[in-house]
Amino acid sequence: MPSKITVGQLVHQLQTFDPDLPVCLAINPDWPYAHRIGRIVEITGSNGAVYIAENGQEGVLPPAVRNQLDWADV
Repeated sequence: MPSKITVGQLVHQLQTFDPDLPVCLAINPDWPYAHRIGRIVEITGSNGAVYIAENGQEGVLPPAVRNQLDWADV
């Protein structure tokens, strides 16, 4: 996976999943918690980007998620 992805690439990846599933962020292998998604904002201009804010923790990531992210040994 590239270190940067575009909005189009993210949308394409998300379209392969059940649209009714909740979405969480997995941020840090040393602190493997699921985080809720907060606001999403766009900054325009030459350094434009879309930012997805974190909106609190959901709980510890299940072992299956950590395994798929290759975080099991961390």
